[in-house]
This record gives sequence, C-alpha cells and structure tokens, in this order.
Amino acid sequence: MNIQIFGLRKSFDTKKAERWFKERRIKYQYIDLATKGLSAGEYRSVRAAVGCDALVDRDCIDYRELGIDYLLPQAAEEKLLEYQLFRVPIVRNGKQATVGYCPDVWQTWE
Repeated sequence: MNIQIFGLRKSFDTKKAERWFKERRIKYQYIDLATKGLSAGEYRSVRAAVGCDALVDRDCIDYRELGIDYLLPQAAEEKLLEYQLFRVPIVRNGKQATVGYCPDVWQTWE
C-alpha cells in the first residue's frame, strides 16, 4: 500500500485520518496542501477516482468570491488548482482515492 494524505494541519478530519492510519501502523505520506498543493497529475487522478463534485469544497468563502460557478470549465479547473479549493483530507492509494474521513473505504484497501 502506498497511502498519501493530502490535507491541512488545522483540519480535524485530516488529523482523524492520520490517527486512523497511525493506530493501524500503516505507513503514509502526508502532503500539506497549504505549502505544496496538489499537482495537475495528482488532481486528474483523484478527480477520475471520486469525481469533480466530491472533490471541490463549494462552501468555502474563496469559492464564492472567485465566482467559480460562472467560469468556463477550463478556467474553473485552473482556479481550483491555483487556490486549492478542495475538501480535505484527500487520501490516495494508487489509483483509488477518497475525499473526507472514510475509514470504511480505507479498511477495504488493506
């Protein structure tokens, strides 16, 4: 298993995901979205696994201020990558991915 957790340090769900993997002694790589972000390739891989609607945090303030709903799809995707308007944590295991705290799904990855 090659687990990657993309998240924010202040996010409670990200902390819960890290704790879940630590308790089971499963190695994971943590990537802070505030400093590194999601690359275009990683974004495409996660989007293919979970879908764009599940990935985007439509409730955040930046999403409304940027007017993402009113942009063309290509421009909206660029803004999403630039401002990292994603729900967290994003947990990847190869081609599989989840958004949010999903221990039931992670259990099947073992």
